[in-house]
Amino acid sequence: MNAGILGTGTVGRTIGSRLIELGHRVRLGGRSAANERAIAWAASEGERASSGTFGDAAAFGEIVFNCTEGAHSIEALTAAGRGHLAGKVLVDVANPLESGPGRSAPLLFCNNDSLGERIQAAFPEARVVKTLNTMWCGLMVNPRLLGAPHVVYMCGNDAGAKSEVAALLGAFGWRDEEILDLGDIAASRGTEMFLPLWLLLYGRLGTASFNFTIVR
Repeated sequence: MNAGILGTGTVGRTIGSRLIELGHRVRLGGRSAANERAIAWAASEGERASSGTFGDAAAFGEIVFNCTEGAHSIEALTAAGRGHLAGKVLVDVANPLESGPGRSAPLLFCNNDSLGERIQAAFPEARVVKTLNTMWCGLMVNPRLLGAPHVVYMCGNDAGAKSEVAALLGAFGWRDEEILDLGDIAASRGTEMFLPLWLLLYGRLGTASFNFTIVR
């Protein structure tokens, strides 16, 4: 499979490296084809890795991951090209976090809106699935780092797209019973609102290697 990843930060590079480890081909996309992090990552990952612009990555991928900063995701996806996203599974891993010092609330918008919904509305021909946005990227691709079961949430309007993403999560190491489908893309409102609690716990625990589970 060819995967396109938008975003050259730690999350994008971590997901990209795991996909390559699983035998897929990955193109990491940034605003510029001269992005030094993307070029260095591609050089370190071997022949199945490449880099380019957002548009290059989106055109290359049979599946596309949005790993950009949530405040700029719509802009990045627009640069990637509407035609390059049409009909494809678009995995949205981003959160609409505020940036800058002195912010009392980390989310740009919540409650009656979400980044997942905004992306689906802006790119209606893409098959958006929101997932993996409630945890550290090391756990996204290697859930067995924790010694107990924990949960990854997923939502989206397209049942087929969610099935494809669930299969990929399984390849990452997530067990079927740990993948919780919350319904349509509006459920992104709930998963994105995990971030204030996650950030609080991260500061208190001093580690990002933790996650949530459901006890019934």
